[in-house]
Amino acid sequence: MSILTLTGFGVKRGVCEILRGVNLSVTAGELVGVIGPNGAGKTSLMRGALGLIDSVGACSLLDMTPQARAQFATWMPQAREIAWPVDVHRLVMLGRTPHLGTGQRATADDHAAVERAIQRMDLDGFRTRDATRLSGGEQARALIARALAQETPLLMADEPTAGLDPAHQIATMRAFRSLADEGRCVLVSLHDLGLAARHCTRLVVIDKGGVAADGPPLDVLSAELLRDTFGITAFLQQTDNGVVFQPMDVVG
Repeated sequence: MSILTLTGFGVKRGVCEILRGVNLSVTAGELVGVIGPNGAGKTSLMRGALGLIDSVGACSLLDMTPQARAQFATWMPQAREIAWPVDVHRLVMLGRTPHLGTGQRATADDHAAVERAIQRMDLDGFRTRDATRLSGGEQARALIARALAQETPLLMADEPTAGLDPAHQIATMRAFRSLADEGRCVLVSLHDLGLAARHCTRLVVIDKGGVAADGPPLDVLSAELLRDTFGITAFLQQTDNGVVFQPMDVVG
């Protein structure tokens, strides 16, 4: 089942063409890692698809009303800011806002969704804490939980593991993978190619204004692509414990 379809899709900033001619379809059950060098357009791809910036071409999400889009797709931006001194439980409950009518109180289903998100992100001991007083990594986990609580068919996240310690980076990627295994679709931009290779079912490489490669991690992360797109050499191997990827050196 197609969750997001882009056809001839592009994004401009003023006269500068960031992306052009992107054709992409993602389906239920996929954890898709969007990777590429700095400035390639990974964030612009996702923001454009959500209608947050101007775009050209066709995008299935843009055919929806804003309300329907909010109930279908969750957006987790890279910028992390908690503006109000609310406790973690209330912060995560904000993820249910698209599902509530004006003045409507949270239902048992809403509370259950919040509880699932808190447990997934290991925040049970923080639920009554003032979110603005958490560490940067703890705030990041709370904001990921807010996104998870929205429980939409599509979750789009921009660098969600940045600033997390290794254990919570892995836990976050496992949480995303479990969402995919449950039949949802997760589209996540990553700079950590090791996390991308190990946890994603599919990688989409953005470079030079378009899609440079698209497929399973072991197929995409070839020596040639790593050299031409990222300027590195790397060790990549399928092991009994999953895919192992380690950057080795910069190509001179």
